[in-house]
Amino acid sequence: MYECGTCESEFSYREDCDSHMDEYNHWVECDTCTRQFRTQRSCEQHMNAVNHRAPVFECQTCTRTFSSQAAVNQHMHAKRHYENYCIQCERQFMNENCLRQHLNSKTHRGTDVVCPFCNARFVTASGITHHLEYGSCPEAHNWNRDTIHRMIQQLDPKGLVTNKQIEWDNETNMRYFATNRAFDGTNWVCYLCQRGFSSMAGLNAHLNSPVHKGKIYHCLNKRGCGKEFVSLGALFSHLESESCGYLRFGEVQNVHRRLNDAILNRRMISGL
Repeated sequence: MYECGTCESEFSYREDCDSHMDEYNHWVECDTCTRQFRTQRSCEQHMNAVNHRAPVFECQTCTRTFSSQAAVNQHMHAKRHYENYCIQCERQFMNENCLRQHLNSKTHRGTDVVCPFCNARFVTASGITHHLEYGSCPEAHNWNRDTIHRMIQQLDPKGLVTNKQIEWDNETNMRYFATNRAFDGTNWVCYLCQRGFSSMAGLNAHLNSPVHKGKIYHCLNKRGCGKEFVSLGALFSHLESESCGYLRFGEVQNVHRRLNDAILNRRMISGL
């Protein structure tokens, strides 16, 4: 009996089997040459014997293909063609986001963002902005989230980064303190978000952070993004992440410099 290697039909004569395979195109073809075989097994034996296997292992970066994993690994190592790979540090990262964070870290960016008051150096615009908004600068005790927002709101009549508000409550001197009723027997719990803390001090720090305050800034990409933020530092973190694709990381630092210059010199913000 002669069997078709594709559909397993059986024939008493070779000629009948060959006619069937011709009619239904059931021949098994070599990956490289034009030879055809009745069964996959015989085709495999041929390709192994004459090294006719098609290259199926692809480089992660370029278009080259290889016949084995060892060969493609050797190529990628020699050419530094690994996906999500930092050539300078010779490190591969889990995904594109991890590589982007590495490239935007202190290792590659340095600390070129300088606080205009205490000269502390930061890697990012969001870093120095959080430094000032949280009142951490020893030379600018009066600068915090509220005072910075008031200054920007006055200098931003077109609402490029600030949300228009009918009234802005002065939160500068307002402090919130938890009571013993916030303790549930295990954790100190925020009644707004139900997040638990191991101490009353931790809960108080959470309550007096911008987490639950109003969203007073918006992404520059109004039409394509529209996200809003409780602090200027959070806005810069969003832009630096490049998640909405409006600005590249380096451009965000330029926006921060222009905005910082407008605040320090009390100039209207006409464009960023």
